[in-house]
Amino acid sequence: MQNPRLAARYAKSLLDLAIEQNQLDAVYADMKWLQQVNKSNPDFVALLRSPIITSDKKDKIIEAIIGSKVSKLTMLFTNLLTTKTRESNMPEIVTAFIEQYNKLKNIQTVKLTTAVAISEELKQNIVAKVRTNTSTAVEIETLVKEELIGGFKLEVGGTLIDASILRDLNDIKKQFLNNEYIHSIR
Repeated sequence: MQNPRLAARYAKSLLDLAIEQNQLDAVYADMKWLQQVNKSNPDFVALLRSPIITSDKKDKIIEAIIGSKVSKLTMLFTNLLTTKTRESNMPEIVTAFIEQYNKLKNIQTVKLTTAVAISEELKQNIVAKVRTNTSTAVEIETLVKEELIGGFKLEVGGTLIDASILRDLNDIKKQFLNNEYIHSIR
């Protein structure tokens, strides 16, 4: 169940508490790690959202999985979520926290999707190029999608730059389907 308003409230509370206790960067690192866990392990998200498993069992499982890898404040926060039976909203809360942190620190997230993995040097070149066009710090997220065939997709803010071969092929396909000359011959 997605509830962006609830996620934003919990994320804001955690952000304020982390600032108050001077643990903002540690909690941010924990949230980035939890975001990776959520993305790479759909079974973990399914566990969080399962109505069959009780909150007590979920709390013990969560503690066993992340207990030694996150700060005490983050662990206490996850305990609070399970106590309030809000653990099913954890992925949205994690995302909302990262968005609020980025807004607070004036960081812009750039999403780069390529057909093959790219080198760290190329990533840094892209970050430098984007940084010259914006007045914010830049954080890059990379994703590999082989169906692009070649090229890349770059999403900066609300702007999408699609320079993929897949898009070019789709454009050519549309041109062939809309070819007026062929329709007039029939």
